[in-house]
Amino acid sequence: MIKALFRFLLRLLYRVEVRGLEHYRAAGPRVLVVANHTSYLDAVLLAAFLPDDLSFAVNTRVSRRWLFRPFIALVRTFVMDPTNPVSLKSLIRYLRGDRKVVIFPEGRITVTGSLMKIYYGPGMVADRAGATVLPVRIDGAQYTPFSRLRGRVRTRWFPRITLTLLPPQRIAPPPALRGRARRNHAGRRLQDIMTEMMFASSDTRRTLFRALLDARAVHGPRHVVMEDIQRQPLDYRRFILRTLVLADLMRPATRRGEYTGLMLPNTNAAALAFFALHAAGRVPAMLNFTAGPAALRSACRTAGLKVVYTSREFVRRARLERELAALEEVVQVVFLEDLAARAGLAVRLRGLLRSLAPRLAVRRWAGPADPGAPAVVLFTSGSEGAPKGVVLSHANLLANCAQVAARMDYQPQDRVLNALPMFHAFGLTAGTLLPLFSGMRIFFYPSPLHYRIVPEMAYDTGATILFGTDTFLRGYARCAHPYDFYSVRYVFAGAEKLQEATRRLWSDKFGVRILEGYGATEAAPVIASNSPMDHRPGSVGRLLPGIQWHLEPVPGVARGGRLEIRGPNVMLGYLRPERPGVIAPPATARGPGWYDTGDIAWLDEDGFLYLEGRARRFAKVGGEMVSLAAAEALAAECWPEARHAVVAEADPRRGEVLVLVTEAAGASRRALAGFARARGASELLLPRRVVPVRRLPLLGSGKVDYAEVARLAAAGTQTRKRA
Repeated sequence: MIKALFRFLLRLLYRVEVRGLEHYRAAGPRVLVVANHTSYLDAVLLAAFLPDDLSFAVNTRVSRRWLFRPFIALVRTFVMDPTNPVSLKSLIRYLRGDRKVVIFPEGRITVTGSLMKIYYGPGMVADRAGATVLPVRIDGAQYTPFSRLRGRVRTRWFPRITLTLLPPQRIAPPPALRGRARRNHAGRRLQDIMTEMMFASSDTRRTLFRALLDARAVHGPRHVVMEDIQRQPLDYRRFILRTLVLADLMRPATRRGEYTGLMLPNTNAAALAFFALHAAGRVPAMLNFTAGPAALRSACRTAGLKVVYTSREFVRRARLERELAALEEVVQVVFLEDLAARAGLAVRLRGLLRSLAPRLAVRRWAGPADPGAPAVVLFTSGSEGAPKGVVLSHANLLANCAQVAARMDYQPQDRVLNALPMFHAFGLTAGTLLPLFSGMRIFFYPSPLHYRIVPEMAYDTGATILFGTDTFLRGYARCAHPYDFYSVRYVFAGAEKLQEATRRLWSDKFGVRILEGYGATEAAPVIASNSPMDHRPGSVGRLLPGIQWHLEPVPGVARGGRLEIRGPNVMLGYLRPERPGVIAPPATARGPGWYDTGDIAWLDEDGFLYLEGRARRFAKVGGEMVSLAAAEALAAECWPEARHAVVAEADPRRGEVLVLVTEAAGASRRALAGFARARGASELLLPRRVVPVRRLPLLGSGKVDYAEVARLAAAGTQTRKRA
């Protein structure tokens, strides 16, 4: 009767919804129920809504508090000291009596809103007791006054609460593991189960605009979410209002479902235009304005664009007159300034009325919501070939946001400094969409190349999260004052290999640890990342939850293989220049939906991913497969203050030879050979020639432009021959 009464009251107050109860019945008689710990309501919720007479593992210290004694008197408890091995053994024996025990592996109520440290003890208990692990996600209770997030999130008395039960799992370490190794394996496996639970129970079957409206409901319409160099902050209310006004003005030039170009820098206006196209039912195609006129024309033809939106002021300041002329040859160019001039009182009043019921307005313009429909077209960097259009769905992008959020403790108090362009997947998903949907405040800066100004912006805005590439982060570190990044909690590096010199420079100068990750535009983009709780220097971190992987053997490569992945974040497909507007879905020999990353990789025993380089960036020197990335790493160790790129050239005697193109003044093959001998490095990594340049060519994303590097190397060869 007491349980029924609690259930009635909780349903009345919090509209509690329980999903996946069939998994509880499938778990069997001996079950360790593990749940995230969001508030003081958690145990009451589980006791009221899960069937049977559950036992709760309660910390000895907690059991002595008067506040919890009434609850402890109403349920069956197992009082234990998690630091005492004898107590854990008693819990193992208790579980072996075919009981169902609830435990919170975090050991404390979250103070971040995300998963906190997962203790390894519960994993060992499940392993030793032979118990099934049943993950339960509690969502919504963190917004009540009974949480520990007051002042961090917008709390209210009666938010909707959801309990989601995931399929039961077993923790089964390899039989050969014993002692501490077995305990660590079981603990890490439990941590993975909890992380996978957080991702699998996230709502990714929405559209981006619906996710924006849901974020407004969670964090409040007055919550400020973005700002740019104009210093005019936007909260959710004003952002959505301006989005609807702009969508109304954009609609006449295009049709529903049509790919529509955007060529804008990192500003509030770019985010507004992106979501305005979504509200109007169009699909943004983000154009890389650093790629040059020919590439822009090619991108427009590949995506079948008819209209491109840009800014007259941006074209003038960035000196893009040649690019603008190239666009005007193939598409209609519309300037945002002209649209703003047409936003009269009537248009604004219509926008205000629509903002009162934005879901109705968007449904009328965009039609029925389809999370699997295209949401954006991004273009590959073209660093090793012709750029292709990558079509990502709403579900792809939201899945990747949820995958990253399951590993990182992002908070609404965080301030993101995003200088990476939105035409880059990293800048769009990690730098814009994820913070916008999580309630973080974004500061948009238009160029990552301003090495002296970006650190000043970080200092001025109190940025706590920064994204960059190795090239950009090294430039910031060299120009910054040691106190510029005083507020930064996390720095994430991607797009290119993080050099040890860059990692050490940030650690020594700012006391900040760079978290290296790995991704691809085709994966929306994050595939793996180091995190505060899972960090291993030299690796690109562990694969994100929900991603399946396979290493395809490569002849001549002894360790690892060609990485193929499948997951909810993998693209809908490519738009290729030879078939404009036609989506070609990804597929490998393993079947449809698998994407071949083209990277040679391997994983260690703890699941950390290591990259050896692009498959196309291996050369066959004297019959041996040599990684060009490894040759670049050797040069970076020898001359850490400079950037380097290695390419391969055909050679009649050895098949291929390596050519080093470097910014290091006075670099020579002899100096590098002496360094390699001292380090015991293979002679196969030594270049045949060294071509010094003043500056390596870079793409807009910060990656090395290897096509241009190859031309520089060839030009160096011709110069050498003439000499």
